[in-house]
Amino acid sequence: MKTLEEKFDPVSGKKRILALDGGGIRGALSLGYLKHLEELLREQHDKSDLLLCDYFDMIGGTSTGSIIAAALAKGMSVDEIRDKYFELGKKIFGKKYRWYRIFEIDDLLKAKYDDKALVKELQNVFGDTLLGDQEAVKTALVIVAKRADTNSVWSLNNHPKGKFYDSGHGDNKSIPIWKCVRASAAAPTYFLPQSIEVGGDNGFAAFVDGGVSMANNPALQCLMVATLKGFPYHWKMGEDQLMIVSVGTGMTRWKRLPQKIGKSTLLNWAANLPEMFMQDASWQNQQILQWLSNSPTSFHIDSEVVALEGDILSDDVDRKKGLIHYLRYNLFLDPEDLNERFKPDKLYTQKDADSLAAMDNAANCRRLYDLGFLAGAQELKTDHFPRSFMV
Repeated sequence: MKTLEEKFDPVSGKKRILALDGGGIRGALSLGYLKHLEELLREQHDKSDLLLCDYFDMIGGTSTGSIIAAALAKGMSVDEIRDKYFELGKKIFGKKYRWYRIFEIDDLLKAKYDDKALVKELQNVFGDTLLGDQEAVKTALVIVAKRADTNSVWSLNNHPKGKFYDSGHGDNKSIPIWKCVRASAAAPTYFLPQSIEVGGDNGFAAFVDGGVSMANNPALQCLMVATLKGFPYHWKMGEDQLMIVSVGTGMTRWKRLPQKIGKSTLLNWAANLPEMFMQDASWQNQQILQWLSNSPTSFHIDSEVVALEGDILSDDVDRKKGLIHYLRYNLFLDPEDLNERFKPDKLYTQKDADSLAAMDNAANCRRLYDLGFLAGAQELKTDHFPRSFMV
């Protein structure tokens, strides 16, 4: 297995990236997929204790995906994370601010949930581990957050040659991982923003959930961190050189009758805007990454470009080879899709689907995990992971 230094090194072989979406409690669905991914890679490598941090050179995540990503990067198995996640979900989405707690009225007006449970559980999982701990963190780690005071996306990462890793402009290596994750998971209306000391003129910065950016699906952001000159990795592109595995938290189908759209009120629009923006961002990421690849897991984007088959943005003369090897795993939380795909004894209703799509319904943890596990059994195939990418 590669050392951490070899994983950072741009010339030490082919590179593999795992990117995990945001989506609140629906991260449990991602864990169902990841269980199959872990088992598939263990079988492929004939190593029963192989961990995802052993295989992937970079693991990145946004919001709930950052929690899972950081835990994987620390060397936890999917089973260990699943058990912690189920416990964490019940605690962080169980304690709302109460109307009678007048002394917290200011927080009550800003956030739905008390973040004390979230902070406590993140500290329990990650302890005092710092982002720059080269022994505790086993692979490149990218945590995507949104800096609210500058409206900029930050990719907090642990590469020792990063501009803000250890410099007069910042000291990212000394930020506790729990605080990085808390910043990435500071979903507006759900939790209060997270303040982090970042150095520079202002000293502190306020962060909100990375999901309120184009990087709720962080796969494209991870690709940029891995390859752009401004970042320190400088990994080589090419479908036989760079693999990206992207795992979602479920997606909904937008169903609105035209005649009802015209009757929507300001409150209706305000309530729907976050989901609309998240879906747009995710599909835009999906379209660009399929454009760069010969992906065996291509999604149907829309009726015009379809799945972009034959549309490859490549430096290959014949445009037959992609710039990355890209895999995307996700499923629709829609009653028609779920019933057709899994053929359950008790059919899913729209009410069931709406409940599963809620990002703060901790009671759905097990159901979401089971759905991800069932979907993973259908979608993940050994030939998606070429033997040339084995470690």
